[in-house]
Amino acid sequence: MKRKEYEAAIEPLREELVAMARWARTTGERIVVLFEGRDTAGKGGAIRAVSEKLNPRQCHIVALAKPTEAEQSRWYFQRYVQHLPSAGEIVLFDRSWYNRAGVEKVMGYASEQQVEHFLSQVPSFERMLVDDGIHLFKYWLTTDQARQEERLRERLEDPLKRWKLSPVDLAAREKYDAYTEAREMMLAATHTDHAPWTLIDFNDQKRGRLTLVRNLLDCLPDTPCAPPVIDFPELGREPREERYSVLKPIADYPLD
Repeated sequence: MKRKEYEAAIEPLREELVAMARWARTTGERIVVLFEGRDTAGKGGAIRAVSEKLNPRQCHIVALAKPTEAEQSRWYFQRYVQHLPSAGEIVLFDRSWYNRAGVEKVMGYASEQQVEHFLSQVPSFERMLVDDGIHLFKYWLTTDQARQEERLRERLEDPLKRWKLSPVDLAAREKYDAYTEAREMMLAATHTDHAPWTLIDFNDQKRGRLTLVRNLLDCLPDTPCAPPVIDFPELGREPREERYSVLKPIADYPLD
């Protein structure tokens, strides 16, 4: 999909997302969205598509680093629970508690017993979230290996994207089938009526973002909340000009 075509399609969805956020703020509803998928699937772009026009004080992005030694000794879900939303908030997880069933399992960071224990606990954990009134959405962004290789190569060759390329990403290249197997095991154990998974084709990331945003909006109540009426009277005087001192003209600085 071309950029111009994408921008024309996403613009009305942005307005709906802002209206959705206003509804959540007005009603006190809580929304949690999990973004999962292979490396380079497009999680970051999808999260930006949802959040870019929303108030960052209301819509929080959670992307946790490797757990500390202390966090590793706690209940597995504990480090995620503290990031769950308060009334009127939206939380977007850039990878979530499902790390245990994905990268931790495939790369050997968690034992088989830990993975099995996690998969047995997840349905109950998510049942508690949903029963408490949280709107929980779980998205898996799919991508073929050829497209994944193309995007990894792009990261390698672009200095502005090279920070996205980690040793784990490179090691995972040889484990495409293992990730597929781990995902299927995860879906079988955690795709429930109260917290279902939605898989979206992200081989074309722009189309994938549009599909995800449209699905998210369609799954939430269509309850319009009018924006607040703000009185904006005339200033009543001539506008003031800014007064400041120039420390050094920009033109005096060398450009190279």
